[in-house]
Amino acid sequence: MNSVLEKKENNKVTFTVEIGEDKFEEAIQKTYLRNRSRFNIPGFRKGKAPRKIIEMNYGEGIFYEEALNGILPEAYENAIEELELEPVEQPVVDIEELEKGKPVVFKIEVTIKPEVKLGEYKSIEVEKVEYNVTDEDVEKELNNIQEKNARLIDVSDREVKDGDILNINFEGYVDGEQFEGGTAEDQQLEIGSEKFIPGFEEQLIGKKKEEEVEVKVNFPEDYFEESLKGKEAIFKVTINDIKEKELPELDDEFAKDVSEFDTLDEFKNSIKEKLEKEMKNKEKVEQEVKLIDKILEEAEIDLPEVMIENQIENEMGQFDYSLRMQGLSMEQYFELTNTDLEGFKEQMKPEAEKRVRTELVLEEISKIEKIEASDEDVDKELEKMAEQYQSEDVEKFKEDMKKGDLEYIKTGIIRDKTIEFLMANAKFS
Repeated sequence: MNSVLEKKENNKVTFTVEIGEDKFEEAIQKTYLRNRSRFNIPGFRKGKAPRKIIEMNYGEGIFYEEALNGILPEAYENAIEELELEPVEQPVVDIEELEKGKPVVFKIEVTIKPEVKLGEYKSIEVEKVEYNVTDEDVEKELNNIQEKNARLIDVSDREVKDGDILNINFEGYVDGEQFEGGTAEDQQLEIGSEKFIPGFEEQLIGKKKEEEVEVKVNFPEDYFEESLKGKEAIFKVTINDIKEKELPELDDEFAKDVSEFDTLDEFKNSIKEKLEKEMKNKEKVEQEVKLIDKILEEAEIDLPEVMIENQIENEMGQFDYSLRMQGLSMEQYFELTNTDLEGFKEQMKPEAEKRVRTELVLEEISKIEKIEASDEDVDKELEKMAEQYQSEDVEKFKEDMKKGDLEYIKTGIIRDKTIEFLMANAKFS
């Protein structure tokens, strides 16, 4: 089997693959043996007709298509390995020569990974990023924890105030008609949360339990539902009950209840340590992004459109999965956000293109700098993953992962080590 590269232009490669007559004949014979029971030939028991007789009745090429489909994938894989090509899409295959007793010749066109021309990537000067944790940050986080641990006290004997949590029923009308999605029962609403249409919550302040309130609002001009944009609406609201938050005292007892610490000061210190760790990670991520952006500016890549399209499809698959975990379909999401599939893809395109360029640049740097994933690196990564998934049998987890996802894991390790290399060689001013 011989592979001949004919041309390379705009990341498209055209090459021929030749399969010897003996190999093709062997494939035809195997196809005949698999399929002979399908043919009814007068004078022969079903499945016993010789190949020659079947070819005389149905044409000499009756077994060609299936035979070619059987041998082409291996021939293609061997060809791209021989020519050291990295395809990024399915190939287009044409048969150039197909004649009995002669080699079969295929002509194949496929888009391959582009060449990456790197600029400077060592000693890049990057502005340093710093985030300092203040006492105000600690107090804010402490107050958030206090809010989460608040009790709800029934205060239905008084009027609604800002910050109260109501249980309400409502019916919405536009032009005197109820509209779809404008009716609900036992809906929880925190006054001041601004989760409802602007102006809705304020009109409930000063009202009482079981009071029926007529709330007039205008839907925003950018509202997701086209038919309601800018429309005036009337909501008939019934207040079922009124509750307020009772915040716990911020003292040592509170610290014991919500944490492993005995005193409030110890708890505050732990919050500060946690926030500092988060800020350090934020600094690291932002500096990596700044550094990679500078390296991308220096790199030249003639990026095939198909690679961007593939990235968008991958990201859409992940997004669809996350939506389904929340009980939503893509169609419902498009309806809620007043967009469509093509518009959504167009929004994703700039970031998808940047991600592809980033991966190509990092891959090229890792090759030049001979950055690899050692067995020790892989074992450490698998142990971390086993801990994340709370696997009881770490060794079994590692063996299972090695069978299916080893290359993916190695690629991730090499990527991380390449970024570490670039950060170690950068200059932060």
